Amino acid sequence: MSEVEKARIRRRVWRELEESGEAAPPFPVEGRIPNFRGAQLAARRLTSTDEYEDADVIKVNPDSPQRPVRERALRDGKTLIMPTPRLRQGFLVIENPRDPRRASTIRGAFREGRRVMPDELPAPDLVVAGSVAVAPDGARLGKGGGYFDLEWGILAELGLVDEDTPVHTTVHDVQVLPAGEIPMEEHDVPVDVVHTPTGTHECDRRYEKPEGLLRDRIGEKLNEVKWLRDYLD
Repeated sequence: MSEVEKARIRRRVWRELEESGEAAPPFPVEGRIPNFRGAQLAARRLTSTDEYEDADVIKVNPDSPQRPVRERALRDGKTLIMPTPRLRQGFLVIENPRDPRRASTIRGAFREGRRVMPDELPAPDLVVAGSVAVAPDGARLGKGGGYFDLEWGILAELGLVDEDTPVHTTVHDVQVLPAGEIPMEEHDVPVDVVHTPTGTHECDRRYEKPEGLLRDRIGEKLNEVKWLRDYLD
């Protein structure tokens, strides 16, 4: 039933973003980590935090609303880890690019970054997640592919992230739901801090971060992420 409820929440949030006029390209937002008006402001709030300032290595999802975070990190001389779409080609590590704005896009990151497998990654000091919906209790809902949770599980297995690794997200205020409304399962990664165009909110987190891969939940991913089977072996 939790998957049915998650799907219902996603549809509602996508619809509210579009109907309110707060959604931003690319359209349609349905099926995506939705871009939103004010993403730049939310990014500035994130990059004003002590956890960002203290971080040398930052992992950020490749979706549109978090592109301003990726660009700022590169301009600030930080090492950026970006998963390739659907993890099909592992991860990208971008350092000191010639053009930070271009390198903050997927196409530019492929040109200016280097592709690596998980065991070649540096440990991120800060993880930034894209979200469809979040709540003050730390609950997070992605677009339904499960890739962020998979990425976290892989890095946790390698000891690169753990319970103390901060997880931030940037969303529109429409995407922040009441505590207890988003169902969370064992493999779901919660967030610690939510940044919106109107403010920064530290979560009263009720959920623990997964300590590794839940192998009984990733069977379907073995066909999509070809290298994952060899990695697990």
